Amino acid sequence: MIPDSTIDLIRTFVRERDWARYHTPGNLAKSVSIEAAELLECFQWSDEPKDGDLEHVHEEIADVMIYSIMLADKLGFDLDDIIRDKMAKNARKYPIDTDD
Repeated sequence: MIPDSTIDLIRTFVRERDWARYHTPGNLAKSVSIEAAELLECFQWSDEPKDGDLEHVHEEIADVMIYSIMLADKLGFDLDDIIRDKMAKNARKYPIDTDD
């Protein structure tokens, strides 16, 4: 089977390695946090990537996103739905300032 979407690619990767048994919601949430900390480390003491290493930043962003997607999938959340719901909530919380 050739994966035709990002989530299918991730599911296939996990299934082929029999890793799903380790992917509890708690473990996945912890992994998101750990990978986010590794992303932050790329910017330690600077607003630019350490040593200009964009490849490392690229990899860490991917890790954060992969674990986030896996957690959403594990909980049965549709990515488009949760992002749209959150953006609608943000729009209500932070309305456009028209006084400018």
